[in-house]
Amino acid sequence: MTVGADRSQRFPARYRLRARREFLALQRDGQRQGAPHFTVITRTTTGPSRLGVTTSRKVGNAPARNRVRRLVRECFRRLRPQLDPPRDVLVIARPGAPAVAYAEVVHELSRALRLDAAAE
Repeated sequence: MTVGADRSQRFPARYRLRARREFLALQRDGQRQGAPHFTVITRTTTGPSRLGVTTSRKVGNAPARNRVRRLVRECFRRLRPQLDPPRDVLVIARPGAPAVAYAEVVHELSRALRLDAAAE
């Protein structure tokens, strides 16, 4: 990226769940919603909506897991303004997730987050 380039398309750290305790608290207290290739756990928050992604080795090798994480982050980045009220979101990838196209990821996450307008 060049110096002075527009960074508005980035996914800054303030929108990410980063600490293990945050992941565990969300798994313990959040509401689960199933999708064919993901499990989505959400909880309302007072700050900005944040995302955490979990991909185990059952999902695939490292490049496959990284691809899934990139797709989920991009979907969340685009759907985040529609989350009202703000929520912490944990997406757990299932073994078939690496074969999913971007459009299907958007559809599944929109439905799991109950963003019906974006799912259509």
